[in-house]
Amino acid sequence: MRGIRILGLLAASLLLAGCNVFWGQFGGEQSHQSDNTGEFAISASNVGTLSQKWQATLPAVADGAPAIAFGVSTPAGSRDLILVTTKTGTLTARDLHTGAAVWSISFPAGTCKINNGTSTCYTTSSPVIDQAHGFVYTYGLDGMVHRVALATGVEDTTAPWPVVATLKPWDEKGSSALAMAMAKDGNSYLYMANAGYPGDHGDYQGHITAINLATGASNVFNTLCSAQTVHFAWNTAPDCAEVQSGVWARSDVTYSSVTNLIYFVTGNATYDPTQGDWGDTVLAVHPDGTGVNGGPVDAWTPANYQTLDDQDLDLGSTLPAIAPVPSGALSPTGRSITQVGVQGGKDGQLRLLDLGDLSGQGGPGHLGGEWSTVAGPGGGILTAPAVYTDANGTTWLFVGTGSALAGYTVTLDPTTHVPLLTQVWKKAVTSTSPMVANGVVYAAGAGIIGAYSPTDGSLLWSKTVGGIHWQSPVVDGGFVLLEDGAGHLTEWGP
Repeated sequence: MRGIRILGLLAASLLLAGCNVFWGQFGGEQSHQSDNTGEFAISASNVGTLSQKWQATLPAVADGAPAIAFGVSTPAGSRDLILVTTKTGTLTARDLHTGAAVWSISFPAGTCKINNGTSTCYTTSSPVIDQAHGFVYTYGLDGMVHRVALATGVEDTTAPWPVVATLKPWDEKGSSALAMAMAKDGNSYLYMANAGYPGDHGDYQGHITAINLATGASNVFNTLCSAQTVHFAWNTAPDCAEVQSGVWARSDVTYSSVTNLIYFVTGNATYDPTQGDWGDTVLAVHPDGTGVNGGPVDAWTPANYQTLDDQDLDLGSTLPAIAPVPSGALSPTGRSITQVGVQGGKDGQLRLLDLGDLSGQGGPGHLGGEWSTVAGPGGGILTAPAVYTDANGTTWLFVGTGSALAGYTVTLDPTTHVPLLTQVWKKAVTSTSPMVANGVVYAAGAGIIGAYSPTDGSLLWSKTVGGIHWQSPVVDGGFVLLEDGAGHLTEWGP
């Protein structure tokens, strides 16, 4: 084993069962690189033998990715569990080996209608597991983050749980997977982001809620009227006149242990830093969700932000992929660096950013400053890239879109030592968010799940599945798991 990474929040939250890695949140760990280095049962040599082990019908369609916990002490004994949140707000636990239901609990929409119309509210969020403390967290359609006992499915309602994520669930959709991170000071935080429903209607400002897991206390960062650190309510002071800047990437936030900051990205809206309005911007704040002087700690806004807004080309369709860089890497200003951020968007472009100084101009409120811009695989990037370091120490980035899946390498300019992003291969296959496990790339889309070589994209295995929207695969414990648009959860293994 290539060392045990800290996956999740605490060293104690990393549970190994044989070679199985605790996969407690979207992307596997707090920087969401979607690379399971602890998977050893499935490899390039045997992935072609995978066959379906079981298929379970969920209470409703789940439109995200499952989370996995091994060796959970349930009333029926030790179980390996899969946790899934459905679009209707049901959190369900399934047995990893049989697909059998272990428990379910629902936080339904009730009377919630999208934009107070006729369509029922829904979520495309995914759960987070805190196995060290025996809980799983899920977003409910009541606008709350709920804490549920991992072993039994019983909700913990000890104050302050459940915790408010939005006071306007009819206008503010929970699109993203919940996320967790442990800051350098040892405090652990849970994050929930809110955006708007398709069509961009209604009174939503786009915000994140950061919850201290030790106390349940929360902080709010609004991407419009950011000086007001509250959950805005309908037609009630304090309020914000600006609307419709959503935070809706596949994961709520991503955390860098190098900068000790969390990063998230906004969709279309007004950009006016003097008023605390941060449309089409990458934002960095402290792990507890607080900023500085009514704004973020740092920010990057493309110079063409107005064009992105006018053409509905949300920058916030994806988060920065945090990628390690080769030894000796330098920023354009000559500063030594160990990682970069790769930011996509609906415009299909990939930009290299300095996570330690996003604009290169010493703080928020500036335009431009990206190191370079590279074309994506084709079409808008609405997915989370996977980051992988191969046996030779080369960093790879795998990006999926509605038209292609592509592999990129992160290398250094031989003269300046500034990182470069280079496309090495591209496959004309539809892909949601890919992941890597034991040196194999997995991606699903357009009714197909496939496994690919990381170095050339050659197809190693594929199967037909139900329709795919945001659903993306998880590989762990010797199994491949995928939700689909037909309400199924399917498992394959060798």
